[in-house]
Amino acid sequence: MKTNFAQQTAQLARRYGDREALVNIERGRRYTCRELHLLTNRIVNMMRERLALRRGDTWLCILENDNLSLLHAWTALKSEAAAAWTNYRDSFDEHLWQIDHITPKVVFVESALIDRYYAPLRSRGITIVCMDRITEPREGLQSFWDLLEDVSDADPGIESDIHKDVLIYRFTGGTTGRGKCAQYTMDNWLASRDSLYAPQEQYFDCETRNLIMAPISHGAGLGTIAVFFRGGCCVTQNTPDLAQWCRNIQNEKITLSTLVPTLLYRLLELEESKRCDLSSLRTLFYGAAPMSPPKLRLLQERFGNIFVQSYGATESFSMIALLLKSDHVSGPDGAPGHLASAGCIAADVEVRIVDDNGATVPDGETGEIWIRSRSTISGYYGNPEATQQEFSDGFWKSGDLGYRDAQGYLYIVDRKKDMIITGGFNVYAIEVENAISTYPGVIMSAVVGMPHPEWGEAIHAEVILRAGTTASAEQIIQHVKDRIGKFKAPKSVTLVDELPLSAAGKVLRRKVREKYWKDQARRVG
Repeated sequence: MKTNFAQQTAQLARRYGDREALVNIERGRRYTCRELHLLTNRIVNMMRERLALRRGDTWLCILENDNLSLLHAWTALKSEAAAAWTNYRDSFDEHLWQIDHITPKVVFVESALIDRYYAPLRSRGITIVCMDRITEPREGLQSFWDLLEDVSDADPGIESDIHKDVLIYRFTGGTTGRGKCAQYTMDNWLASRDSLYAPQEQYFDCETRNLIMAPISHGAGLGTIAVFFRGGCCVTQNTPDLAQWCRNIQNEKITLSTLVPTLLYRLLELEESKRCDLSSLRTLFYGAAPMSPPKLRLLQERFGNIFVQSYGATESFSMIALLLKSDHVSGPDGAPGHLASAGCIAADVEVRIVDDNGATVPDGETGEIWIRSRSTISGYYGNPEATQQEFSDGFWKSGDLGYRDAQGYLYIVDRKKDMIITGGFNVYAIEVENAISTYPGVIMSAVVGMPHPEWGEAIHAEVILRAGTTASAEQIIQHVKDRIGKFKAPKSVTLVDELPLSAAGKVLRRKVREKYWKDQARRVG
């Protein structure tokens, strides 16, 4: 089935016309729905006419949120060439690896990166487009806004097969090594939109104003099309500054945003969150980890019952499971209910929980989570080995260990690779971290296995405490023993000022673990 995506956005422009659709905070740009539709038409026409990008070609972006928002799904799905989005905060070496993997014809880049990136990009024969005006002309370097001059904003007239044509590439987070390159069709992307409309609680309407602070190239970009198709507005913020996030909530009357739990916990302590008027917020999505019940109560006291937990993935870019606002209300006896879960599995998603042989296990039994839906990708670009290993009959093998209860709620126990085997016992890092998080004053922790001559691996925790609080390693260890038992408790605890985090705010246990295994011949006990 073929679709001209520009015709869909044209209909949105007719319906929502002068309603604000996109705001770029740092660059002070504001576009109505009609203006955004016409601008993206111009961009696609420019790509074809002046950059000679055709079906089978790829263009790659190394951009901050505000510039990437111009080249996001509303542009990519109109184009015949495929878009590749990188995380602007990735390292130089990671960007070059991504470029060599995807071999783009054109790279769109921020002006601040030109000096460092120019030579390696030109040596690869790549045309470079700077998103700002060029002050120093160079061969093969062009200005985005100059390229757009006098380009028609008419419908590009490009039709794509919604199931076959790959239009978007995104790189996985790579928390365990080099990322993989996920490839998306138009239907994969529209399925992610539809998954946000399916819950009984509706979070998107024409009054929605969605503030995006996390990289729009990754999970934060999930809600953009859902907002756009409802006539709402996306507001971008480049810097990962929580105080600025608070000011933007107030100034832009933001109704919806997304933060990982670690940032939500910091929000409780942040003075800016007390000085700014955040009362416009109606919905705060969070993911990457369940919420600590004691901290959730504090957050609800401050902001109300506005929290929704989402469980999704790069490879299945939709709401696999949602813990609704109604699920965040404790029972009459104060019981936390399903708060430890990732939410109820969406009706349009198939989830299998399987054992090591790929056989489905009963509800309540832990196994690997396999996922299949319209949003599940067909595989990884340029990596047939990983595709064969991680996909089976349309299911993506998530690598997450978990179980489903009788009511359809999904519980994540851990990642396979984060299992610690100590003295013959299997211990899941996340279970220990959850126990540590309940100790007063703990902000976050990372639990890993350390090499041990007797047990193979010993459980070790690195812990960040809130400013002004004190705790000893012995007190934290005893607290965990009291909650989940002696054999699951850390044998050692180190108090640290920071932990390595991914762009999405997840603790990189791999980075913590490497410190203790770097001189070992084997990487497991």
